[in-house]
Amino acid sequence: MNILVQLSRIIVGVLFIISGLIKLNDPLGFSYKLVEYFEPGVLNLPVFIPYALMIAVLVVILEVLLGVFLLIGYLRKFTVWSLLGMILFFSFLTFYSAYYNKVTDCGCFGDAIKLTPWESFYKDIILLVFIIVLVIGVKYIKPILGKLGLSIAALISFIACLSLGYYVLMHLPAVDFRPYKIGANIQEGMSTPEDAPRAVIDYHWKYNVNGEEKIFTTRGQAPNVEGELIGVETEEISPGYEPPIHDFMIEKDGEDLASEFLEEPKLVMVIMYSLDKSEAEGMKKLTSLEEKATSNGYKIIGLTASSEEQQMVVKANYNLDFEFYLCDEIALKTIVRSNPGILVLNRGTIEQKVHWNDIEDLNL
Repeated sequence: MNILVQLSRIIVGVLFIISGLIKLNDPLGFSYKLVEYFEPGVLNLPVFIPYALMIAVLVVILEVLLGVFLLIGYLRKFTVWSLLGMILFFSFLTFYSAYYNKVTDCGCFGDAIKLTPWESFYKDIILLVFIIVLVIGVKYIKPILGKLGLSIAALISFIACLSLGYYVLMHLPAVDFRPYKIGANIQEGMSTPEDAPRAVIDYHWKYNVNGEEKIFTTRGQAPNVEGELIGVETEEISPGYEPPIHDFMIEKDGEDLASEFLEEPKLVMVIMYSLDKSEAEGMKKLTSLEEKATSNGYKIIGLTASSEEQQMVVKANYNLDFEFYLCDEIALKTIVRSNPGILVLNRGTIEQKVHWNDIEDLNL
């Protein structure tokens, strides 16, 4: 039992720390995922949506700390029972997502490791088994330090988590796992290799044959059947290749101008997924950014999901001359975790990306 407890202790502790740190590296991304769960079409808890970021930060810090506490043997009973409560909660969310197909990516490991809802649920069930072992064998969890050492280690872990969370919220994630990271080329991210696997889809054809309904399954072509076709249903057996970037556009008056702008050798993109929610302090910096960019030969554009009326108001309020173009809100939230956020591109390759707090650091 002791060996089983120590093995479970290491596995659970390490996984909780890794999972928590990945989400703590990008708490805004995790908060967007929580908003999906809180929306009326899922858990129908809209009252929590305004507090999604605060909840996200608290959850991921607790996740990391519980992993640390388990490894060092600090507050053993509190730790194992908290781990049990958290994994039961996560198991409910992942099962709900998988069974009802509501949230297709639980965000357990952020953008670093993508899991399907069922994969996430099975992962949580395995962790649940290990945590139950810890609850049963809690007496075998021995501290690795003295009381003072445990308190110091716990305090340092808490301060480190707070510091990392504050840093990434005031700047950008320390490690960027998304397809829009610095050095990535957007055109390449949108392309599909010629040898990429295609989706495998079964077609279930329902026919009336001599007064009897029969179903014939093919991989696309209609079957050679003498009878009346009633209908056809499709079933995806395995998904095909999906490019990392599949929802990016630069739209104006119904026309997608992405291919044109992504050929620009000197392009500055100001990303604002919602003009209503843009930070006023960041917006005030855009006038000087525009002057600096245009004087150095850059073309500057704004990308938003907001309406033309909102665009006109913002341009007037902040004295902006550059044009706004439309893009999908989710795509804009993925591109940069800042509103506004700035990208500098050279023929579609992202050379610089900054939070609005760091606009002065741009090298133009």
